[in-house]
Amino acid sequence: QVQLVESGGGLVQAGGSLRLSCAASGSTFSTYTMGWFRQGPGKEREFVGGISRSGDSVLYVDSVKGRFTISKDNAMSTVYLQMNSLKPEDTAVYYCAARRTTLAIIFRGRNDYDYWGQGTQVTVSS
Repeated sequence: QVQLVESGGGLVQAGGSLRLSCAASGSTFSTYTMGWFRQGPGKEREFVGGISRSGDSVLYVDSVKGRFTISKDNAMSTVYLQMNSLKPEDTAVYYCAARRTTLAIIFRGRNDYDYWGQGTQVTVSS
């Protein structure tokens, strides 16, 4: 099992930046594919992006491409979500998720992940 704790959320003006962190404990972090999801007010939880277990491959949804960057530090058991050029529509609770796998793939579905953090609020003001 793995426990996930997100941090780094907050209030930022449009055009600003935030870096979210997701610290993992309890298992071998390098065996987990990691995903970032978000849930805006009145919306479904949606996939934002993910990174393979090795950190060699990343995947983003179109709405954040070129603005968000995911990285994974297996030595520190932490995954990061760097968010630049933030927009009001990025306002949401952001969650990291983990799935243990032997495969070098990135999962996109909520049901593909077994472990979730508690979420961190990101609010972007216009």
